[in-house]
Amino acid sequence: MSTTDTQTTTAPDAPDARSRKGRRPPAPFWQAVIRYAGVAPASIALTLIVIVTSIVTGTMWSPATGGDQTMLWAAGVGPTIDSGYWWTPVTALFVPEDPAQLVIVVVLALTLLATAERLIGTLRASIAFLATGVVGITLGVLLQWSAASFGEIWATTTEFDFTLDPTVGIIGALITASAFASALWRRRIRLLTFAVVLMFVLYNGDQNNVFRLIAALLGLGLGTLLRPGTVKRIRRSSHAETRNLIAALVAITAIGPLVALLPPGGFGPLSFVSALFEHKQVDAQTVLAQCDKDFTANCRLDLALVSVDGIGPLLLSLLPLVLLIVTAIGLRRGRRFALILGFVVNAAMIVLPFTALPAGNLSIDANDIEDLAPAIELLFWVAAAFIVPVASIILLIVTRRQFQIRAPRAAIVRFAIIIVSAFVILAISYLIAGLASLTEFVPDATIGEVFASALRRFVPAGFESITGTVIVPTSAFVSILYQWVGPVFWAVFVLATLQLYRATATGRTVGDEVRFRELLKRGGGGTLGFMGTWPGNVYWFSEDREAAVAYRVINGIAITLSDPVCAPERAERTIAEFVSFCDANSWVPVFYSVHGEYLPVFDALGWQYMSVGEETLMHPQTFDMAGKPWQKVRQAHNRGIKENITTLWTTWDELPPILATQITAMSEQWVSEKELPEMGFTLGALEELKDPDVALYLALDPDGGLQAITSWLPSYRDGRVVGYTIDFMRRGDASIPGIMEFIIASAALRMQGEGIEVLSLSGAPLATKPVVDGEAPADPTTMDRLLGFLGRTLEPAYGFASLFKFKSKFNPTYETIYMAYPDPVALPAIGSAIGKAYLPDAHAREYLALARTLMK
Repeated sequence: MSTTDTQTTTAPDAPDARSRKGRRPPAPFWQAVIRYAGVAPASIALTLIVIVTSIVTGTMWSPATGGDQTMLWAAGVGPTIDSGYWWTPVTALFVPEDPAQLVIVVVLALTLLATAERLIGTLRASIAFLATGVVGITLGVLLQWSAASFGEIWATTTEFDFTLDPTVGIIGALITASAFASALWRRRIRLLTFAVVLMFVLYNGDQNNVFRLIAALLGLGLGTLLRPGTVKRIRRSSHAETRNLIAALVAITAIGPLVALLPPGGFGPLSFVSALFEHKQVDAQTVLAQCDKDFTANCRLDLALVSVDGIGPLLLSLLPLVLLIVTAIGLRRGRRFALILGFVVNAAMIVLPFTALPAGNLSIDANDIEDLAPAIELLFWVAAAFIVPVASIILLIVTRRQFQIRAPRAAIVRFAIIIVSAFVILAISYLIAGLASLTEFVPDATIGEVFASALRRFVPAGFESITGTVIVPTSAFVSILYQWVGPVFWAVFVLATLQLYRATATGRTVGDEVRFRELLKRGGGGTLGFMGTWPGNVYWFSEDREAAVAYRVINGIAITLSDPVCAPERAERTIAEFVSFCDANSWVPVFYSVHGEYLPVFDALGWQYMSVGEETLMHPQTFDMAGKPWQKVRQAHNRGIKENITTLWTTWDELPPILATQITAMSEQWVSEKELPEMGFTLGALEELKDPDVALYLALDPDGGLQAITSWLPSYRDGRVVGYTIDFMRRGDASIPGIMEFIIASAALRMQGEGIEVLSLSGAPLATKPVVDGEAPADPTTMDRLLGFLGRTLEPAYGFASLFKFKSKFNPTYETIYMAYPDPVALPAIGSAIGKAYLPDAHAREYLALARTLMK
């Protein structure tokens, strides 16, 4: 990794070494602390306050109790209403309830509240903390008091609880501040915060969680008042961002039942599901001894409890939650198998309460009208266990288009062999051991019961009521198999699934990609040839594998990308052979983004061709910013030097993690601000930056912050890089004016020193090169007029003309790029296929957004 410093000026009045001696600058750590203190003084103040109050009240060492001293600080129906301590909704925001909450408050204050301060300033963040916290607790207490007077179960159960919780105000301030975040981070903050808060409310049900939810809703309203329109504006996500958010929601549904087990727990409307993962502790040896001697009616239930006792059955009982986490991992990667697994696991979660209810002895007595309301509420409490899996299935159905990545057939076969083999080996091992010791079970087992018990070993304990009579072995060896064959099998399943997630059916082999890159490095493919390495393309090779074409097939149209990758003298033969290959497969071949030197070949074939854009080329060896035509670029370059902007030439693998994170955030921010679908094909995105052969050129401010990033695709001759083509361009919201001109000019100067022959600013779709002075413009053809119309129409959506105008600042030479096709009748199908190549995952809503943009 190398760094190019774009400025080397030295301050003329800098003090000499002797005058600086003894004035050691603060360490970077303390510089960061000082900057942080300047941004988040309220967060630091809250941290100090809660530490002091925890010492004064003693909650730093032990949990608060219901004593008189605590009641002077805590909010709740008892202290706030019954005792008349009207100030407690305020004081409850500054005292932690116990040592664990103290740690949580300190962490959240220094992170989430500090984020709110950075977004809306210290004063407004402080007001939001107090307003949402005080009003949220007050409304929560009043709601609790009112509901308790009507006998509502949750309010009656929590009526005598009290609240000491600064996180209520922190959550409210964060949601308030989210109105001022970028579209990307506003969506992330709100979605994930509400998801987590709702998870605690629905599963745990503690009154503190309810107060946090009320504060979050108040923060949403306050943020809307401060910045109207932020709730109504819904911005689209990139495909990766959408997958990440859905995966996060699925992971939260997996963690929720465990949250319900946290103290005090059990009050949330979805908390019934936690009962499916709880197990009553029993003395296994005593039960086995008594039931072996005298098998009474109670032994069936006692043996069922013994059968799920131990680490192995405990792990097996958590299997649905583990599989949901595995599902979330796969969804994040866009895997089709994860989508199917999500359907199956959530369907099982719907069935699970039905199988567990008989063992739970759930009964409802409603002898008079006063008992009817609590009975109905209890029924809803049980029925709510189905809400989350049903909602998850609906979510997966609605977003199923996001998860289209399938594993290759070989990987699926390998996965099936592993799973079936593991099941057969473990099941047979248990069966053999069990059948050899039929009399060493309590009660004595039959052959059929051993077979049923073998099935039981592989399912969670919640399904026990549908798998036959419970039998428990007394033999030590059989007991080990009894406890562990299920967990071992599902561990194999999880590991095999994670391995399956890494297998991708791209339609090309690793060997094909390696060979294609070898041919690229020999020469051929043109300035756009490296785009053929991107996902979505497959490769055709000549019989001697000395020539290649990158292409993709969409609706029977085989679209190539850039020039054929071969030696110049065999280009005609390569094109003809590829056309014959397409004919054999009943495909219509289309050569897209080819350069003018290949047009005689298509003339000989009797094909037609049309311009699809202009490639703008610079020549670093003659690059010079002197003269009036270079004034704008020269001014931008000089400004970058004056602002102490530095540059970094590197690759993704060599990036420091902090810069990689900034690049990802900058890219996602750019996508989130657009209602229109992402384009692909000849336009690279974040994933294409990670190729080790792709160079990155970054502009950094004096503090190391990312100002802008560009990516450069290499072109080769005889194994040496002779040109670069710009692809990915992003600039930060806080970047200086002219930063892109600065970074491109700096790149040209760098390439000049490295002997690079061509710097391509890539193609400008639907553009027409300017007419040279003194040259009469050609009469426009019907196709030229159509392309001109398309360019003007799409300009509001994608800014092709604006991009072309920007590139003209660099006084480039122009080279037209073409699309060649065999039959004009196929043009509608070709146009549709190329549109699908650029917008592979767009759906009706996104096309509607595109139409709205074009009509503005």
